[in-house]
Amino acid sequence: MRFKGLDLNLLVTLDCLLTERNVSRAAEKLCLSQSATSGALTRLREYFGDELLLQLGRTMVMTPRAVELLPAVRSVLLQVEGTIIKRPEFDPLSAKREIRIIASDYMTITALSAALRAINREAPELTFKLTVPGESPQDLLDRAEVEFLAMPDVYLSPDHPSQRLFSEDYRAVIWSGNTLVKGDEITLSEFLHMRHVSVNYSQSGPTFEGWFIERFGNERLVEVTTSSYSTVPFLIVGTDRIALMHQRLANVFARMMPLKLLKPPVEIPQIHEALQWHFYNDSDECLTWVRNRLIEHISTHISEIELNGVSYLLER
Repeated sequence: MRFKGLDLNLLVTLDCLLTERNVSRAAEKLCLSQSATSGALTRLREYFGDELLLQLGRTMVMTPRAVELLPAVRSVLLQVEGTIIKRPEFDPLSAKREIRIIASDYMTITALSAALRAINREAPELTFKLTVPGESPQDLLDRAEVEFLAMPDVYLSPDHPSQRLFSEDYRAVIWSGNTLVKGDEITLSEFLHMRHVSVNYSQSGPTFEGWFIERFGNERLVEVTTSSYSTVPFLIVGTDRIALMHQRLANVFARMMPLKLLKPPVEIPQIHEALQWHFYNDSDECLTWVRNRLIEHISTHISEIELNGVSYLLER
């Protein structure tokens, strides 16, 4: 079908080519031959009067015109999918679909794991793919490559709706046999002069890291940097290192490992975990149902932990 001289079928091909920036990979995703995909690229170049993709060494790069086109084309395709293409009526008991969520291991352990167990009892055929935050989680949401972001609200996009889930405090964590800390309190001087374990994701690091560096510079010595919150206790036990962990996650590990939790020597702002979704997904019955269940079950789960303690988290 043509619209003002453009074969609208080529929009899907254009979106895939600009996203993959590789003719072979685009052809595989589109289930087309490489020659057919190359031919489509030729027709797109003729229509737009622009090369769109240029060969640079072994890679292809987008022209400025292609950079302008990509978000506009993706937005059109998402709007068609979200508002025109009618999915079958949603039935939780029979629905089969993969839901992709970006979330840290901290968020998965303390909140998502219980919510997904509850959802499984209601919708046993739904599957979930959890991915830790990378360079640009917002871009993945914009391109509809994930359905949800479950992250601190400071990392979310202002262009899509979101719902705050809960707030979290921090605790300083040391090995119970630590020889440098006496008693159940730690001074700021002691804290700064200890060797630290730090968690840092590639996009910018956790909220605490930016807050701390802004106020105290590089005074502390980071001896180990890891990209997983759940590895921190294993890097603490048997050493005189210290780390800051989310309080709920620290409580989980303190029940299983010889750890001591201390109140940080300075007041650290809470982080606020939230759930975000693409605004076009508001008309998707399945994703709306999953979203509402996630929000409901996480709220209930966090409330139960606060009421009954961390044992509830471990036993559910």
